[in-house]
Amino acid sequence: MTLPRRPLGTTGIEVSLIGLGTVKLGRNTGLDMAPFELPSLSDARRLIDGAWDLGINLLDTAAAYGESEARLGALLAGNRQRWVLCTKAGEIHEDGKSHYDFSAQAIRKSVETSLRRLRTDYLDIALVHSDGRDMAILSDAEALDTLNTLKRAGTIRAVGFSHKTVACGMAALAQCDVIMTALSYGDRSQREVVREAGDRGCGVLIKKPMDSGRAGPETLPYVADQPGVSSIVVGTTNLAHLEADVGAVLV
Repeated sequence: MTLPRRPLGTTGIEVSLIGLGTVKLGRNTGLDMAPFELPSLSDARRLIDGAWDLGINLLDTAAAYGESEARLGALLAGNRQRWVLCTKAGEIHEDGKSHYDFSAQAIRKSVETSLRRLRTDYLDIALVHSDGRDMAILSDAEALDTLNTLKRAGTIRAVGFSHKTVACGMAALAQCDVIMTALSYGDRSQREVVREAGDRGCGVLIKKPMDSGRAGPETLPYVADQPGVSSIVVGTTNLAHLEADVGAVLV
């Protein structure tokens, strides 16, 4: 069986049902998980090559993911076109701490930095990386407006919001091509947001599908079966774990 691809809402982009989250390729501080060592570049290459062989075409990163973007830029050299790259702006992580800035200047600078690190002249998906003040960031509109300006210029194909609250998820649907939302077997609080997004033609990327490691891949079919889900982003540096995640949704 082949890992299926689904439309990312009405963006014209198709994404694999499982996407690979890459925070662990570049950052190991300030995360809600057990301590770990960053993989070597050769190990990271084996992971990326293995992901492609499994049928994965979506890679999720962020400006706040340490060296993740820069490493991906090196690893994808010569093969950029076959990948759907999603990154996020609004948060940077320096000296072990996250710093947030959602001004137009900061968002534009973040996108420009991401393009340079990823060694590309366009981003498939760019999301606002919320710090939890979802509605305030959305209401201010400066961050999304800046991403949309860059979209009109051809720098970004689809824009959206990585949110934390149900209220913001619902409100963002009218302004975004894509949302990134948490959904798992154990946490179904955003299920109606996902369903509504599907009805409106908004793409949905799922984060924390296994409750940040507290559940196993056997829970992934529940998430995959929810109406509106475009792709489920799983974060790992272990190819065997990634194979298990893909196998779980192919049953």
